[in-house]
Amino acid sequence: MPKPLSLSFDPIARADELWKQRWGSVPSMAAITSVMRAHQILLAEVDAVVKPYGLTFARYEALVLLTFSKAGELPMSKIGERLMVHPTSVTNTVDRLVRSGLVDKRPNPNDGRGTLAGITGKGREVVEAATRDLMAMDFGLGAYDAAECTELFAMLRPLRLAAGDFEEA
Repeated sequence: MPKPLSLSFDPIARADELWKQRWGSVPSMAAITSVMRAHQILLAEVDAVVKPYGLTFARYEALVLLTFSKAGELPMSKIGERLMVHPTSVTNTVDRLVRSGLVDKRPNPNDGRGTLAGITGKGREVVEAATRDLMAMDFGLGAYDAAECTELFAMLRPLRLAAGDFEEA
């Protein structure tokens, strides 16, 4: 959990007021600053929950992705594509999971140059336990009810669509 700032004022609201005085009203500045601060808070909270399992949230996401695959394994390139991260980050994440005994790697028989990453039995146990703990703390979003979480998802979806994360169906 991040250390509370315990300020007597909202620093983002204050920055918004100062911004308005200097450059005029730009609601997107306060919004992006709030989103970035929320990211810091949420990442610290979820990382604290998965840390006892030897995970970061990024490693947890990779394990979850592998559990969602039919065979429990995916090509490294697919992992990067689905997690929307750079190939170097995938390699680093998977290599750490391999060292922890949660994932194994083998040559991809369908691609002579590729590598498959597969979740191990220990990896399945860890992802189940970490998932229970994350769900118990509402993934850090306990300040919101289910309808607000659905609304938050819907509000952020156009941004992800515009960035090219996916195509509208």
